[in-house]
Amino acid sequence: MEIVPVVVKKEIQRGDDLAKLFLSGFKGLQDGDVVVVSQKAVSKQEGRLVDLTQVIPSLLAVGIAAEYQKDPKLVEVILSEAHRIIRMDGGILITETRHGFVCANSGVDESNIPEGFASMLPADPDVSARDLRDKLHAASGKKIAVIISDTFGRPFREGQTNHAIGVAGMHTIEDYAGKKDVFDKTLRVTAIAHVDELAGAAELVMKKTRNCPFAVVRNYEFEFADAKIESLLRKKETDLFR
Repeated sequence: MEIVPVVVKKEIQRGDDLAKLFLSGFKGLQDGDVVVVSQKAVSKQEGRLVDLTQVIPSLLAVGIAAEYQKDPKLVEVILSEAHRIIRMDGGILITETRHGFVCANSGVDESNIPEGFASMLPADPDVSARDLRDKLHAASGKKIAVIISDTFGRPFREGQTNHAIGVAGMHTIEDYAGKKDVFDKTLRVTAIAHVDELAGAAELVMKKTRNCPFAVVRNYEFEFADAKIESLLRKKETDLFR
């Protein structure tokens, strides 16, 4: 398996053609390639940046900001992107976003964007992934899959890792249930979230400090399929920690 970083020399702006930018930095897409694109690139292209000077914080945002020494305008953006607050402690807001993701600060982020702005997650990452997949297919003629990735913390381990927040062209999970292991035992519950693992692997070459919003994963075997990231989200009734 190969993972190839794709560097883009220009700063991505609202309305840019991500497929064209990708193809300007990478030639020779092949059938079966998986294109991983950073959430930040998609959010910039879709205009999901907010000027914090234009935000009027609510009384709730002001109260939370005072308690946790945060910018009330940033807290207001976080609350506006949240379906509900899961937990607040130690200056950290864990929320469930409108997409169903449980993450810090509703995915709102101030890194790799101009000072005074914050980025929000794409409104519908699956739609964004399908749009990019379709444009790359139209331009190259190649059958590929696309993953939109973002960096999430993990509740039981230090450090962060990239997760898939949008997908097009492949299943989110590789399910081994019913298959035999090397000792001829039938696997029952093993289901690998391979889109998350591919997103994490791509982060190893994309980094956070270089203009590399894309990576191409090549020679990874998968089955083409229409899937949604929703299939990765654990339902509340089976979640032992909420």
